[in-house]
Amino acid sequence: MNGVFIPGADDHPARWAERAAAFRAACRRAELDLSYGPAPRERLDLFLPEGPPRGVVAFVHGGYWLALDKADWSHLAAGPLAQGYAVALPGYTLAPKARLAGITVEIARACRFLAARLPGPLVVTGHSAGGHLAARMGCADLDLPVARVVPISPLAELGPLMATTMNATLRIDAEEAAAESPARLPLRPGVSAHVWVGAEERPAFLWQARTLAEEWSCPWTPEPLRHHFDVIEGLETPDSPLCRTLLAGL
Repeated sequence: MNGVFIPGADDHPARWAERAAAFRAACRRAELDLSYGPAPRERLDLFLPEGPPRGVVAFVHGGYWLALDKADWSHLAAGPLAQGYAVALPGYTLAPKARLAGITVEIARACRFLAARLPGPLVVTGHSAGGHLAARMGCADLDLPVARVVPISPLAELGPLMATTMNATLRIDAEEAAAESPARLPLRPGVSAHVWVGAEERPAFLWQARTLAEEWSCPWTPEPLRHHFDVIEGLETPDSPLCRTLLAGL
């Protein structure tokens, strides 16, 4: 896991939860726990701007598909929201109750739900395992109304995870690694992409980000002085490099 490589890593989850709760309390236009599918965790939180939305941004949380909850990340809606975009944070069924292929289906269902409910372009971003799911929404094997994907520190090539201890829970096999690795799948025509990663991340995450960008022939940015836990903080600020990149070309 990444925490052992980052000083003060244990403090991040509590700070995330505190900032997320404060953001929800202050947000005047929030629709929480909207059902987008039949499973108990197929719920999303939707934050709306004051005026008509220019489009919608979906942020998919990480946690190695095993942990965490959408409610811990509400504060990351602040940047796109200030730019006039609606922001959705979908939950999803965690492993081992769901395989990765099933989680992909759930997030695709959330995308269709959002596109039917809100006008304008749909941008999907996400962090770590959520970066994997964001990238999957841009793959050519899925027919989705997604205009842009910005995976953050994504797990784009799943083959190496088959050798980790967490695979006892994830149960990734060769067939699923081939079908669910964005780096092995083409980017869907008409979808733009930009891969983001912290320059101070572990070499494996830099490799994952670079590999996806090379396979998709899209830009990638290793953000200076950012590690795996703070690389997402730019989403809180409307004029940050990450937020500008997220909304570029829309």
